[in-house]
Amino acid sequence: MDEPEAPLSPLRQLAFLSMLKDMVNQDSQFIIATHSPILMAFPQASILSFDSYPVKEVPYDQLEQVTLTKAFLNNPESYLRHL
Repeated sequence: MDEPEAPLSPLRQLAFLSMLKDMVNQDSQFIIATHSPILMAFPQASILSFDSYPVKEVPYDQLEQVTLTKAFLNNPESYLRHL
Protein backbone atom coordinates (compact mmCIF):
# COMPACT_ATOMS: atom_id res chain seq x y z
CA MET A 1 0.00 0.00 0.00
CA ASP A 2 1.26 3.45 -0.84
CA GLU A 3 0.51 6.18 1.71
CA PRO A 4 -2.86 4.75 2.84
CA GLU A 5 -3.08 7.48 5.48
CA ALA A 6 -3.39 10.25 2.87
CA PRO A 7 -7.21 10.55 3.06
CA LEU A 8 -7.45 9.53 6.72
CA SER A 9 -7.74 11.65 9.85
CA PRO A 10 -5.68 10.53 12.86
CA LEU A 11 -8.75 8.82 14.32
CA ARG A 12 -9.35 6.95 11.05
CA GLN A 13 -5.68 5.95 10.95
CA LEU A 14 -6.17 4.28 14.33
CA ALA A 15 -9.24 2.49 12.96
CA PHE A 16 -7.13 1.41 9.97
CA LEU A 17 -4.50 0.00 12.37
CA SER A 18 -7.22 -2.03 14.05
CA MET A 19 -8.29 -3.44 10.68
CA LEU A 20 -4.68 -4.28 9.82
CA LYS A 21 -4.27 -6.08 13.15
CA ASP A 22 -7.36 -8.18 12.45
CA MET A 23 -6.00 -9.13 9.02
CA VAL A 24 -2.50 -9.89 10.38
CA ASN A 25 -4.14 -12.18 12.93
CA GLN A 26 -5.54 -14.06 9.92
CA ASP A 27 -2.00 -14.49 8.51
CA SER A 28 -2.06 -11.50 6.13
CA GLN A 29 1.13 -9.56 5.45
CA PHE A 30 1.51 -6.00 4.21
CA ILE A 31 4.16 -3.76 2.73
CA ILE A 32 3.16 -0.17 3.41
CA ALA A 33 4.95 2.99 2.30
CA THR A 34 4.04 5.74 4.76
CA HIS A 35 5.20 8.90 6.49
CA SER A 36 2.58 8.52 9.23
CA PRO A 37 3.98 8.10 12.75
CA ILE A 38 0.63 6.56 13.67
CA LEU A 39 0.83 3.80 11.07
CA MET A 40 4.53 3.21 11.74
CA ALA A 41 3.64 2.49 15.38
CA PHE A 42 2.00 -0.80 14.40
CA PRO A 43 3.14 -3.37 17.00
CA GLN A 44 6.04 -5.55 15.84
CA ALA A 45 6.28 -3.83 12.45
CA SER A 46 9.62 -3.95 10.67
CA ILE A 47 10.33 -0.36 9.67
CA LEU A 48 12.73 0.03 6.79
CA SER A 49 14.28 3.41 6.07
CA PHE A 50 15.11 4.36 2.51
CA ASP A 51 16.62 7.70 3.59
CA SER A 52 20.15 6.45 2.98
CA TYR A 53 21.91 3.57 1.28
CA PRO A 54 21.84 0.77 2.17
CA VAL A 55 18.23 0.42 3.23
CA LYS A 56 18.14 -0.47 6.90
CA GLU A 57 15.70 -1.34 9.65
CA VAL A 58 15.19 1.58 12.04
CA PRO A 59 13.64 1.63 15.52
CA TYR A 60 10.37 3.57 15.67
CA ASP A 61 11.63 6.15 18.16
CA GLN A 62 14.60 7.03 15.93
CA LEU A 63 12.55 7.90 12.85
CA GLU A 64 12.64 11.56 11.79
CA GLN A 65 8.86 11.59 11.33
CA VAL A 66 8.39 10.47 14.93
CA THR A 67 10.99 12.70 16.58
CA LEU A 68 9.91 15.78 14.62
CA THR A 69 6.21 15.20 15.30
CA LYS A 70 6.88 14.75 19.03
CA ALA A 71 9.03 17.87 19.16
CA PHE A 72 6.43 19.92 17.29
CA LEU A 73 3.54 18.75 19.46
CA ASN A 74 5.55 19.45 22.63
CA ASN A 75 6.36 23.02 21.52
CA PRO A 76 4.62 24.21 18.33
CA GLU A 77 5.52 27.85 19.01
CA SER A 78 9.21 27.11 18.53
CA TYR A 79 8.48 25.95 14.98
CA LEU A 80 5.75 28.40 14.05
CA ARG A 81 7.66 31.53 15.07
CA HIS A 82 9.87 30.98 12.01
CA LEU A 83 6.95 31.45 9.61
